[in-house]
Amino acid sequence: MYKNTLTTVVAIITTFYLGACVSQEPSEADRIAHRYLIVDTHIDVPYRLQRQPADVGEATEDGQFDYPRAKQGGLNAAFMSIYIPASVDADGGAFEFAEQSIDNVEAIATKHPQKFAIATCTADLITHFDNKLISLPMGMENGGPIDSKFSNLEHFYQRGIRYVTLTHSKSNHISDSSYDSNEQWQGLSAFGKKLVPEMNRLGVMIDVSHLSDAAFWQVLALSQTPVIASHSSMRHFTPGFHRNMSDDMVVALASKKGVIQVNFGSSFLHQPARDYGTRRTEAAKAYQLANHLGDDDPALVEFLTDYRDSHPYPYADLADVLDHIDRIVALTSIDAVGIGSDYDGVGDTLPTKLKDVSTYPNLVQGLLDRGYSETEIAKLLGGNTLRLWQQVEDYATSQGTQTRCTSS
Repeated sequence: MYKNTLTTVVAIITTFYLGACVSQEPSEADRIAHRYLIVDTHIDVPYRLQRQPADVGEATEDGQFDYPRAKQGGLNAAFMSIYIPASVDADGGAFEFAEQSIDNVEAIATKHPQKFAIATCTADLITHFDNKLISLPMGMENGGPIDSKFSNLEHFYQRGIRYVTLTHSKSNHISDSSYDSNEQWQGLSAFGKKLVPEMNRLGVMIDVSHLSDAAFWQVLALSQTPVIASHSSMRHFTPGFHRNMSDDMVVALASKKGVIQVNFGSSFLHQPARDYGTRRTEAAKAYQLANHLGDDDPALVEFLTDYRDSHPYPYADLADVLDHIDRIVALTSIDAVGIGSDYDGVGDTLPTKLKDVSTYPNLVQGLLDRGYSETEIAKLLGGNTLRLWQQVEDYATSQGTQTRCTSS
């Protein structure tokens, strides 16, 4: 598919899309990746930049997203995750944390208006695509900042939030979490059950990633619009990992025109990575206990680093991602699957051949090799997400809510 050196690959793709004369034509996978809208519904750039500031409008040494790599990979719409840690929510700082994260995303677009643009509706994605800009729509990961107030939901809608992951790693005021054994609400809280129709009315997509199973089924029963799983994969390949979705859940999601956006983290994709994580955690706990160390002790951090060095991490492969896609399609149809990579959110656990946003053509090549048509690939890359988002907008319009578009 590619030449043998990264330098040659970059030269071919860059010169082709800058309109320079070159003798080498791009591969079929590159052509498809740059012809159709690619929408990745979960990229954790804002939280990455809060911890380690950088200018993603230029090439960066760290992370998995920046402008040059996004252009190389054909990425058109990168949903910026406005992530609020559960600890911040518990300490009462969720609203302010979300505000700062949104400010940081807006700053990216303001600094680089010829490269990025904030997107708040489906029409923005098309306009930006035509203008060769990378869209930066936003989704809130953890509904903590809503703080049981519909006015807060309205505020964040006005600021550009277009999906809300109802909870994260801990049960919150809206929903129980798949990571939290304290299922205090047995699904959604009383407020959460009221929030679902309000999100429908306003035109905010509901994200069921991170929810407990009970909360997922309650959302599906209450929502009048299709819902997304913005960065989840299939539990079939990781038995017992409730953060992923069961076959029955995916079938039900698809029956209501929803989309599961496949997560690229290795621990979401295959069991060896999950088993590795369990063994590493157990070893760290034993070392911490034996040496009477606090959670932030440098010696514990050093132990974890040394463990990774002496116990190689079992990375998943592109084939694992394709297996998850194949299963979703076999259970439902090509209309129910999309991309939610979790770039900049899963650290150094990404599969071989999918290490950053420059590698979407590798995914396209894998799909071609497995017999997917160009039309099917276009749906998976972004068409399905665009269709779902449009349905959410249409329902809101039917309820008297006027869609707010940045470009209009």
